[in-house]
Amino acid sequence: MTQTTEKQLQGKKILFATVAADGHFNPLTGLAKFLMDAGCDVRWYTSGIYKDKLAQLGIQNYPFIKSRDITGSSLHELFPERVTIADAGEKANFDMINVFIKPGPGKFEDILDIRKTFPFDAVIADNMFPAIPYISAKIDVPVISIGIIPLPESSDDLGPYGPGFYPPTNDVERLKMAELRMAFKNVVYKAGTDCLTALLEQYGVPYNGVDIFDILTKAPDLYLQVGSPSLEYKRSSLGKNVRFIGALLPYTESRVQAQWSDERLKRYQKVVLVTQGTIEGDVSKLLEPTLDAFKGTDTLVIAATGGFHTTELKNKYDFDNLIIEDYIPFDQIMPLADVFVTNGGYGGTLLAVEHQLPLVTAGLYEGKAEICARIGFFKYGIDLKTERPASADILAAVKVIMDDPQYKDNITLLSREMEGFDAKALCAGYLSELLISSPAS
Repeated sequence: MTQTTEKQLQGKKILFATVAADGHFNPLTGLAKFLMDAGCDVRWYTSGIYKDKLAQLGIQNYPFIKSRDITGSSLHELFPERVTIADAGEKANFDMINVFIKPGPGKFEDILDIRKTFPFDAVIADNMFPAIPYISAKIDVPVISIGIIPLPESSDDLGPYGPGFYPPTNDVERLKMAELRMAFKNVVYKAGTDCLTALLEQYGVPYNGVDIFDILTKAPDLYLQVGSPSLEYKRSSLGKNVRFIGALLPYTESRVQAQWSDERLKRYQKVVLVTQGTIEGDVSKLLEPTLDAFKGTDTLVIAATGGFHTTELKNKYDFDNLIIEDYIPFDQIMPLADVFVTNGGYGGTLLAVEHQLPLVTAGLYEGKAEICARIGFFKYGIDLKTERPASADILAAVKVIMDDPQYKDNITLLSREMEGFDAKALCAGYLSELLISSPAS
């Protein structure tokens, strides 16, 4: 960060605002701490479930008041009907409406109340934060959106966002993608788009975009996309407010971390790391098929359960080559692993890229299909295109990656490209530029 940027940021009041989910909250913590160290007064509007974590960072938490406190753990309690939805498209639309659209006005009203006592100079939010269009239109401060999922902006070069379609490669595929874009606009996403535009019109908020994703992408002053160009599909046009910033990772204390070790790491030549993250609790989706695939083999599998059914899994899979723990320090294990089996969380994917670790992905919901598709399309790994892969398919995919060096070579090149981005410094620089040009500054 330059001295000019740091000087411009001194004393500025910055409000962070995020959806109450780890994948939306955690990536922004490193940036928040970075801005605090630069002299900013940083506060955070999100669910009270993050109050203690924010207190450890020295950041005041403004909890949801007028907006429902929807979290990963309360989702099915608040919306029990969601459990009965089997169709992926229908579930995605349900989530968009109930989690990312309808809460928008309540969150905006909360932020108006916050502004009465904390006259913030700028807002930084995750890209799915539902109040972004309202804030951009109704409060005269710069708004920065952080793209914590692959870029959702629509393009004539691509299929509709969500299901993880690969880019078309010929005229027949291009025609098919054009038809699908129209179908998603007029059918699949119509209810969500109609709901959002009705709310925006009720508040007198103009919108720039024809669907949910475009409205949210085009509303902020700047849309800072986590990742780098080689992790994103080529487009003939890109929104003027879109910038790539590289890997924006969560804050970690600069203390000496206890070294995790297991003597079996010395005895096995091939190592596979597997996780479903900290949200997905159904271990039958990916953890069990992976453990079944490799039990009793010459491959060491290290499974991080996220705290879900760890004891039961240890009892069920009592094999020398299987290590099962609640949490594993990925920074320590990824350099030793050959393949990372994951449901496609963006944070874990970026860590794998950082450590030049090829992936086998299996995820469809919560934006994971788009992450997994990019891994498969660019051959940074293999996308199994399902939430419930068969053990045989996992075993085969891991073998292909271990036998074919192109996957390791490709992700190594991506990792080196990503190293060229200083995410936090770039964000600070963009924020400084917006504050200089803002009439409110």
